[in-house]
Amino acid sequence: MASLSVSVKHSLPSLLQYAQTPKNLNSHNLTIVSKSSQSQLYGLKVLHLPSFSTPSSSSSPTRTSIVAKVNKGSAPPPFTLKDQDGKNVSLSKFKGKPVVVYFYPADETPGCTKQACAFRDSYEKFKKAGAEVVGISGDDPASHTAFAKKYRLPFTLLCDEGNKVRKEWGIPGDLFGTLPGRQTYVLDKNGVVQLIYNNQFQPEKHIDETLKLLQSL
Repeated sequence: MASLSVSVKHSLPSLLQYAQTPKNLNSHNLTIVSKSSQSQLYGLKVLHLPSFSTPSSSSSPTRTSIVAKVNKGSAPPPFTLKDQDGKNVSLSKFKGKPVVVYFYPADETPGCTKQACAFRDSYEKFKKAGAEVVGISGDDPASHTAFAKKYRLPFTLLCDEGNKVRKEWGIPGDLFGTLPGRQTYVLDKNGVVQLIYNNQFQPEKHIDETLKLLQSL
């Protein structure tokens, strides 16, 4: 992932609410810059930030970090989750055709909206490649329904409430673990992972990379 520089008067908060900040509270802008794109995280804000220390290499870790459990060339753990209509959908349903499974932080946040709309705008290209597109976040079916309706999303959104599947797949978080990771997988028709792509701050790149891979299968 691209290196980041963070400019803020205080340290990182213990709880980061992606892009939602109450209007009646004082806040400070947190600007996250990618050296390759000089892009910002779409208005991310933080509140009255507590101090924190970065663990040194010699100090013992206080939290267990997520270790990648799904690798290229392997089959990911199966799952069954509810979609935006409240129906159960299993990963095995897509076997026999390529499938793009993309994990994103949350509905209605700027980066996630931009990514979902980019998948929507390229959806015909995915269909031409014979692939399905599935988005997964920790939101509930009602949130997914409103999100899909508002932006006319033609693909399936699944509800990973409690982030169980995210943890089982070993998806790393960003910003010291305070922000759920944005990671995309391409599975071939046999259910084997052919691509893993992680890029929190350039959501549209996920579409470019997955299409490039699909067109080569």
